[in-house]
Amino acid sequence: MRRDTGGLDGDWTVKEIVLGVTSLPTHLAGPEHLNYHERQHWTVENRLHWVRDVTFREDNSQLRTDTAPRALASFRNLAINAFRLDGRTNIAHARRDLHHHDDAFTAYGI
Repeated sequence: MRRDTGGLDGDWTVKEIVLGVTSLPTHLAGPEHLNYHERQHWTVENRLHWVRDVTFREDNSQLRTDTAPRALASFRNLAINAFRLDGRTNIAHARRDLHHHDDAFTAYGI
């Protein structure tokens, strides 16, 4: 699979072709349906996993034993969802704002 946007004029020089295997019935496996499912996957990847990987540096964590990695992932998810419930869209910026401990509880109305 290769994707290239071409030169500066924006003309495509290479077309991306994706092949896949699905267990969906034929009437649910058309291009529009498969495109929807693919986009849903990337929504999760971009809204949750990317934030955990980049903002919280989850991939750099050195916790590898017992349930510690799962527990910290749960805490990260809790923090991300708390920020989103507070109406924050930029999680990194929201996290930096909470470094001021006096403001940390305002997100929860305390």
